[in-house]
Amino acid sequence: MNKTCHGITVAAGTLILTSFPGLAFTDEAPEKTQIAYHELDTTTVTATRIERGSREVPAAISVIDQEIIDNATMFNVLDAIRGIPGVLIDSKNGGYDVRLIIRGAGQKANYGVREISVLRDGVPMTDPDSFSRFDFIDTQDIERIEVIRGPGSLYGAGSTGGVVHFISKPVFDTSSNRIKVGAGSYDSLMLNAKYGGMVSKNNALSITASHRETSNDWRKWNEFETDQVSLKHGLKLGEDSSWESELSYTKADLQLPASMNETEFEEFEDSGEQGDTTSPWQNNGRYSDIWFFNSRLKQEYGNFTFKPRIYGNHWEHYHPVTGSINDTPGTDVVGADLEFSHEHQLAGPSTLVAGITGRVDDSQDAKKYKYADVTYNPYSGRIASTESDRSGELMQTQDATNTLYGIYMQETLRPSDAMNIDIGFRFDKSNFDINTVQYSEYNWGTGDYVDFRQPVVTDTDKTFDLFAPRLGLTYAMNDQLSIYGLMAQGMQVPSESEIRENPDLDAATARNIEAGLKGRTLDWSFDLTVYRTEVEDEIVSTLNGYVTEFQNAGETSKKGLEFEGRYYLGKNFWAGGSYAYSDYTFTDFQEPIRGVGNVDRSGNSIPYIPKNQYSLSLDFNNPNGFRGRLQTDTWGSYYMDNANTEKYDGYDFLTSLTLGYGKGRHGVTLNFDNLFDQRYAAEVKKNTSGLKTYYAGSPRRTMLTYTYSL
Repeated sequence: MNKTCHGITVAAGTLILTSFPGLAFTDEAPEKTQIAYHELDTTTVTATRIERGSREVPAAISVIDQEIIDNATMFNVLDAIRGIPGVLIDSKNGGYDVRLIIRGAGQKANYGVREISVLRDGVPMTDPDSFSRFDFIDTQDIERIEVIRGPGSLYGAGSTGGVVHFISKPVFDTSSNRIKVGAGSYDSLMLNAKYGGMVSKNNALSITASHRETSNDWRKWNEFETDQVSLKHGLKLGEDSSWESELSYTKADLQLPASMNETEFEEFEDSGEQGDTTSPWQNNGRYSDIWFFNSRLKQEYGNFTFKPRIYGNHWEHYHPVTGSINDTPGTDVVGADLEFSHEHQLAGPSTLVAGITGRVDDSQDAKKYKYADVTYNPYSGRIASTESDRSGELMQTQDATNTLYGIYMQETLRPSDAMNIDIGFRFDKSNFDINTVQYSEYNWGTGDYVDFRQPVVTDTDKTFDLFAPRLGLTYAMNDQLSIYGLMAQGMQVPSESEIRENPDLDAATARNIEAGLKGRTLDWSFDLTVYRTEVEDEIVSTLNGYVTEFQNAGETSKKGLEFEGRYYLGKNFWAGGSYAYSDYTFTDFQEPIRGVGNVDRSGNSIPYIPKNQYSLSLDFNNPNGFRGRLQTDTWGSYYMDNANTEKYDGYDFLTSLTLGYGKGRHGVTLNFDNLFDQRYAAEVKKNTSGLKTYYAGSPRRTMLTYTYSL
C-alpha cells in the first residue's frame, strides 16, 4: 500500500467515526467522570494577561494541555504544536530547530523564528529584533503551551504573527516529580529527572535536568545534543500570592545539514538517505551556552494585584552559516516587566491591566570568520565545499545594542454576564545601535572570499515606534456557544541582520479584523475563525542566487479561515480535526532582480504558504491505563518563489502514532513519527535564477519511553 493509500485509510476511518459515532459504539453514554479531556474549557493568560477561559478570549487561541504533552515524545516542540490551524511547523534537523510560521509571519526566516513572540512563563525569549531561538526551551519541563494567532496580544511586542507561550511546571507541583528515560531510532536518547517539594511551610524547591541526543545519521552532518538543568524556588506569600525564581543552564550543539538540488532530492525520495550534496555549505550549525534567570512576584493588595518580573540571560554561540562563521563570545540580556491589575466597577465588574516593560540586549566583540577548510573547483575557482566548521581568517567584528521599552494598558468591561469588552494597546520604542568593521566578504559572483584594501566601517542607529491597539468583544449566546470580534494592529520590527543588510527598512504594520464562533460542551468543542489582515510595508525576502535580500513590499493581503474541534465518540475515544484556508497575496510589490531591475509581483501569492492545511486525530484514554493517539497532517501545495513560477506539492497524511500504558507509578509510551515513512521536503525554495533548494523532512522515527513517577 502506498503512502497516499495509508493516509486515506487513516483519514477515512477518523471521518467515519466522527460523522457516525453510532456505527462504532451504541447504547453507551460518555463516562464523563473518568476522562480528563472532559473539562468544559481551558484557562489561558496569554492574549489578555488575565486568567479566563479560552471561550471568553476575543482571539484565535489554541491550548496544548498536559495530557497531550505527556503523550508526545517532546524531542522537539513541533511534537506538540503541529496540527494547529494556521500554524506551519517543521524541523530541518530534528533537534531544537524549527521553522515556525503563524498566518504567514515567519515565512522569510532562514533559521530560527522571526515575527512571532515566544515567551516562557511570561518572560520573553524573543530578542527586541523579533528573533527567537528554542534552544532556551527544555521540552521536558513544559506544563502547557498557548498559541495566539495574529497581532494584538499584550505580550506581542514588535511582532505581527502571534505569540507562543511555554508555561513550565510550577515549583509547587510535586505531582510532576519523575524519572524519564527514552531511546529510539537514529541513536536517539532522552533523559529527564525532576524532583521538588516543600522544604518548609512556605518554601518550595525543585531541580530539573534533561539530556537529548541523536545522530540523525540518515543524513550527513545532522547530529544534535543538548544538556539542560534548572533550579526553581518558590515562596508562598498568602493564599493567592507567591514569589517564584528560576536559574537554568543550557548547552546545545546542533548541526544543520546542507540543502539539496532537485536531482539530489529525487535520490533522497528513492533511498531515504542524504549524503554529500552540491551545496558548498556542508557544515552549518549552532553551538550555544546559555544562562537564564527570571524572578516573578504575584502579590495581592485588596483589589490590586502586582506582578513584576525581572529576568536576564547570558548566551554564547558559534554559528557557521552560509558564507561565513559567526562567533559571539557573549550577549547579555536584562529586562523587567512591571505589571499590575485592578478590579473595579465601570459599566459592571471591570479589570484594568497595565504596566511598563523594558529590556536591553548587548552584544560586544561579535566576530565573523572565513571557513578555514574549503576545497575549490579547479576549473571555476569557486569554493566547491566546506570540509569542517573550523574558523579561519577574521572577516568582521561587530558591537550591537538593541533596546526595547514601552507601556501597555487594557480595560476589560463586563456590562453583562454574557459580554466581555477588551480595549487596550501597547506602545514600544525599539532602537538598534550597530557598529560593524568589515575586513572581507564572500563574493557570490566569484564564489570566493574577497579581502578589502581598507576596513569598511558602518554605524547604524535606528529607532522604531511600535503602536499596537486592540479592541475585542465576546458574547455568550448560551451556555454552549459564544461569538467574538476583534480589531487589532501590530507592527513588525526588522531583525538586526535585515537592518544591517538594508538600513532603509521600515517596520511593517499589520491591521487585522477577525470574527469567530466558539463552542464548549462536555462532549464536543470547536473554534471557528475568519480573518483579514492587511499589511503595509511587509518585509519581504528575495533569493538572488544564494543571497537572501530584504525590502519593504508596498502591501500584502492575508485572508483566511481556521477551524479546530473535537468530538467524544464514546468508549473513551475522541476524534479531532483542524483546517486552515489561507489566501495570501502581494497587492503591491516590486521585486528587485539582479541584472533585470524591479519586476512587478502584485497579485501573486506569497510563497511557502499552502492554501489548504488540515489535521485529523483520534485519541483513546482508558481508565485501566491504556492510551493512544493517531494524528495525520496535510500541507497543500505552495509556490516556491515570489514570481509564482512553480509549486511544490507539499505532503499528504503525514502520520504519527502514540501508544501508552500506565499503572501506578509506572508508565510506558511508544511513539512513531512519520509512521508510513514518507519522503517529503520540509522546505523548498526557488531563487530568481530558477535554482531550487530542498531540505528533507525526517523519515520514520520511533522512541520508547519509560517514566517512573516519584
